Amino acid sequence: MRAAVIHGPRDVRVEDRPDPKILTPGDAVVRVVAACVCGSDLWPYRGVSAVKKPRPIGHELVGVVEELGADVTSARVGDFVILPFTMSCGECQACRAGYPAACDLVTGFGSTDRWGNPVDGAQGERVRIPLAQHSLFPVGRPEAELEAAGLVPHLLTLADVMSTGYHAAVSAGVSQGDTVVVVGDGAVGLSGVIGARLLGAERVIAMSRHDDRAALAREFGATDVVAERGEEGLAAVRDLLGGDLPDAALECVGTEQSMDTALSVVRGGGRVGFVGVPHGPDLSVRRLFDRNITIGGGMASARRYMETLLPDVLSGDIRPGKVFDLELPLADTAEAYAAMDERRATKVLLRP
Repeated sequence: MRAAVIHGPRDVRVEDRPDPKILTPGDAVVRVVAACVCGSDLWPYRGVSAVKKPRPIGHELVGVVEELGADVTSARVGDFVILPFTMSCGECQACRAGYPAACDLVTGFGSTDRWGNPVDGAQGERVRIPLAQHSLFPVGRPEAELEAAGLVPHLLTLADVMSTGYHAAVSAGVSQGDTVVVVGDGAVGLSGVIGARLLGAERVIAMSRHDDRAALAREFGATDVVAERGEEGLAAVRDLLGGDLPDAALECVGTEQSMDTALSVVRGGGRVGFVGVPHGPDLSVRRLFDRNITIGGGMASARRYMETLLPDVLSGDIRPGKVFDLELPLADTAEAYAAMDERRATKVLLRP
């Protein structure tokens, strides 16, 4: 089969790799219908995260089950499924509490499973899925029907970005009538706008300096857009709110600047939900103490949120797949990374 492999900074290649096989009774083999490039994939692509040796890459996919191990009863061959970006057992304490991303046996794409077997990346033609009993999420409709309805891109976002944006809003305790600011206008931040509105936010301020992303944020439910940063951004938010500040902030980037903005822009006693993969920010406990700021978040448990968000996607009430503004064949994965790295695309969908 063909799959994307990262060799080093700005060096992603589509190569021939062994076809996946069932290696344990808990495995499944899934044919990839659609995958995509995530903003977090850009950290190793840009050399911020080290690539010690070539490895498969990609962690977001929807597909069709082709084979099942003897212990997997949660899906059937032929089912159209969504795969969360981390695989989990569904039985440990963290899973039972609703946090499968913190599973005792958590397995990631492009890594190794608990038995030491390599796990494929999502940006390929087929993938072996360990811990399949809990990780597979059947949609309940056939592939042809979903393709005809144009739902595949929207379902793909549940594998990561939509679930992650929703997690930011949940972690910030967004509730009915709140005013929320979203820091970050990538796919996760845009999804956070949807998440905040789903949870009842009355006013959502998107911080964006890109006209196309700001327009999509408004389409997703943002009531206001602020382009300024730093002290000017804080002043612009205060001006919008007549001198007040938002009840909650969603931090959807992971840098020192984005975390500083999120902490600065909420009112005293406010709440911050952070989901950006951390690269640089240090959290000052004294700063939280002095302003009574509550902070929560971390890696999203996408498998948990799929059940909540799926009905809204299938009904068309939310259309998060609009974050994909470029679609390419798998063979052009290198261009997909370059387009996102150079901000020529917000998020790229890949078709094997």
